[in-house]
Amino acid sequence: MRTVTSSDVARESGVSRTTVSYVLNDTPGVTISDQTRARVRASAERLGYTPSAAARTLRTGRSDLVLYVLPDWPLGPAVDSLLDHLAGELAERGLSLLVHHQRGGRPLTDLLRVVTPRAVVGFTAFPPADREAMRRAGVQVLGTLLDDPGAAGMFTTSQRGIGRLQVRHLCEAGHRTLGYAAATDPRVSQFVELRLEGVRAACADAGLPAPQVIPVEQSLDSAVQAVRGWRKAAAPPTAVAAYNDDVAIAVLAGLRAQGLTAPDDLAVIGVDDGPAAPFTVPPLTTVSQALDAQARHLAGVVVKGLQGGEAEDLPAWVDLLEVVVRDSA
Repeated sequence: MRTVTSSDVARESGVSRTTVSYVLNDTPGVTISDQTRARVRASAERLGYTPSAAARTLRTGRSDLVLYVLPDWPLGPAVDSLLDHLAGELAERGLSLLVHHQRGGRPLTDLLRVVTPRAVVGFTAFPPADREAMRRAGVQVLGTLLDDPGAAGMFTTSQRGIGRLQVRHLCEAGHRTLGYAAATDPRVSQFVELRLEGVRAACADAGLPAPQVIPVEQSLDSAVQAVRGWRKAAAPPTAVAAYNDDVAIAVLAGLRAQGLTAPDDLAVIGVDDGPAAPFTVPPLTTVSQALDAQARHLAGVVVKGLQGGEAEDLPAWVDLLEVVVRDSA
């Protein structure tokens, strides 16, 4: 099907292309009668005309795109939820979200030759060369870090705080010997290390022994072996903090396969409060990361930056984390 152009709208409404452009772009300082404006808009709607984003960018020097750069991480419910919330928040501000999943080592500057975003948000800090290239192009850059509250212009999420909160909940439930179920995907190793650091630090602060760490793959056999490993330990843990909900759900399956139950034989707590968490057997206790609040903050930072200001500070990250208590712990 042929693309409808502004020339088609001009012919349909009996005006010039310039008039069509003035009307559809609400160009200020131009006198056009209400009757003509209504006729142009009616013709555009009848023909199904959609203005070209590329042409609008060239004409105004601005685009409505916010580019969100994801590293080579596995996509899951947490990332999906964050992006969904962020897309909604930006849409309310007249901006569109474009997600780029970085894989294969292709430089970000290659993508910037194809699209011209108003802002770029990264889930990790950008290399200096990329940041400088974007700065020269007049693109606002917002990097994010996992654990660095003192970094200027960065959005920080405390992965260590997540681990600490898991331990605090388990301690309050009376558990004194803990295990840790680590993810095995090398792409999330940085998250695993930081969350585990938080778990170890919280155990030390509470006078507990270090957690007994066992990697758990996303397979029933691996989960069964992990549960057996914890139960055969010299001091068997009574509770396990899992890297995320997926790993926690695997541990629950490993317990069931051996005729064991949570929390009677082993309490289990996850992270993310994903869609499946309320429906596991038993329902999974987990840590919510307030993804809607993250999205609102990131959108606010982008918009304020485009306006030349600064967004209001987000509350302390640990204050946004929340344990969602269900039957597994």
